[in-house]
Amino acid sequence: MVSVSEYRFSAQTAIAIIVANMIGTGVFVSLGFQLLEIQSPLVLMILWLVGGITALCGALTYAELGANLPRSGGEYNFLSQIYHPAIGFISGWISVTVGFAAPTALVAMTFAAYMGEAIGIPSAILASTLVIVLALFHSISRRSSSITQTVFTVIKVALICTFVVGVFLFAEDPQPVSLAAAPGDWSLLFTGTFAVALIYVNYAYTGWNAATYVLGELQDGQRRLPLILVVGTVIVLILYLLLNYAFLYAAPMEALAGQPEIGAIAATHAFGPAIGSIMGIVLALLFISTVSAMTMAGPRVLQMIGEDFYVFRTLAITNRHGVPIVAIVFQAALAITFILTATFESVLLFTGFVLTLNTFFVILGVFVLRWKGMADPQLYSTWGYPVTPLVYLAITCWMLAFILLSRPQEGLAGLAIISVGGLVYFAARGGTIRSNLDK
Repeated sequence: MVSVSEYRFSAQTAIAIIVANMIGTGVFVSLGFQLLEIQSPLVLMILWLVGGITALCGALTYAELGANLPRSGGEYNFLSQIYHPAIGFISGWISVTVGFAAPTALVAMTFAAYMGEAIGIPSAILASTLVIVLALFHSISRRSSSITQTVFTVIKVALICTFVVGVFLFAEDPQPVSLAAAPGDWSLLFTGTFAVALIYVNYAYTGWNAATYVLGELQDGQRRLPLILVVGTVIVLILYLLLNYAFLYAAPMEALAGQPEIGAIAATHAFGPAIGSIMGIVLALLFISTVSAMTMAGPRVLQMIGEDFYVFRTLAITNRHGVPIVAIVFQAALAITFILTATFESVLLFTGFVLTLNTFFVILGVFVLRWKGMADPQLYSTWGYPVTPLVYLAITCWMLAFILLSRPQEGLAGLAIISVGGLVYFAARGGTIRSNLDK
């Protein structure tokens, strides 16, 4: 029997981390803004399908990187070993400032906004309490983390499936949703409007790489990672297509356009005002697993940084079960700071740009990995290589270029965050304690 101290995350837990990380606030708010410019059900479904295919291409490529570089830390680990420790550190810096703490705060506040209205507790207190409680659960042991994450993710998927089935079976005034192409639909796919909408979709799919953050703590992680990444991403792709079709089926487009509370509006139109009000509590329950997953994944990046840099060594402290308790507390404290000050809003404006740029260089790294002779084909080779990674690179490059051209403030702010990370690296460079970082 495996002792608690030797307990490692199962494939099911890793899939739960991916699903919970991906299904956050994005899918429940994006459609409203997309409908302001796109009124075609076909184009909207293609939009979410393209986003899912992009994520799947990324997942297939990450599988090869993870199989050959089996250490926790996600992009920090990959970029450090493929390119240079400075690149990896900047990626870790992005994870700390943008990737986890700020989205954790946003999702927690969204949870509080839905739940607080029903139970009458101030949003800031409720959001902070959620972050603290989940941090405590994940600080106990890997087993408690695994159970917590799996339970809340199962609840999330079950509630989403129940909602979708309920809409299709019991909607009071179902809307006609035709997937037949209307005049102008195909040309719309190559416009700036589609690109902007795809940026929101890409953000909603963020998290398909979450299992790589705990790769070093997975049971047989090198062998199972490809299946974990693909299964997790495909589950979310299917759920996203079903959810968005259900939203369009449940309520008129004009009622959804420009509105952030898509789930509540769709439920109200489908089942009546009474059920619609209950939907707020249901959505709140969905967000718990997302905060939980980020509380699991993010601190592992901090832990790796602590192991590699002497000046940050405190972040690498673990309890007797191997859980990075200091890193968990640090991320929770940072998230609570964002909640109480709301300064995270300025960061979230360019989150999509920075995170996409981060994964862009990781996907590009699969070519560098093979060029350097670091890839072992017996472990795993990217399915569809080189087309698969090139599809991801082409789509993300298009989005990044569009952001820089049409929204230079967000793009330049993202580049500024990256530059600051580089300065912090060189300031901490004298404290490097792992000699292999220089290889």
